[in-house]
Amino acid sequence: MTATNDVEHLSVDECWSLLRTATVGRLAVIVGDHPEIFPINYVVDHGTAVFRTGEGSKVQGALSGTSVALESDGYDPETGRVWSVVIKGRARTIAEIDDVMDTVDLPLSPWQAGDKGRFIRITPGEVTGRRFPIADPSTWQTMPEGFRRASTE
Repeated sequence: MTATNDVEHLSVDECWSLLRTATVGRLAVIVGDHPEIFPINYVVDHGTAVFRTGEGSKVQGALSGTSVALESDGYDPETGRVWSVVIKGRARTIAEIDDVMDTVDLPLSPWQAGDKGRFIRITPGEVTGRRFPIADPSTWQTMPEGFRRASTE
């Protein structure tokens, strides 16, 4: 971990540890020619992230052969600090029978009902994270230097 202006850049091990404490993240994929972001329930499994889903544009984008990103974040009320972790890598369908059998037992509970028979594993090429204190809301109540308000009528 390195700190710059109260921002801690987390080690890969710290990132995985934090990812294990959360169950919801945002999956960023390319669908067609534009980015899309989907909320997903995920679980960490052997240095990867696994999610369960149905067919649709999320699967189409995740399995298109382009890189994907999974972002998750959280808040520690004891320290007043927030964290954000991003894994970037490739997604693939879990299809090997042994992998499928291991994956079925993972504690994956999608929030939305429906057919969620497809398991997808994200194998990261890069794992990054930061932790920092929440800024006092009064910080944002001052006008930037040189900014002029419109006169009241």
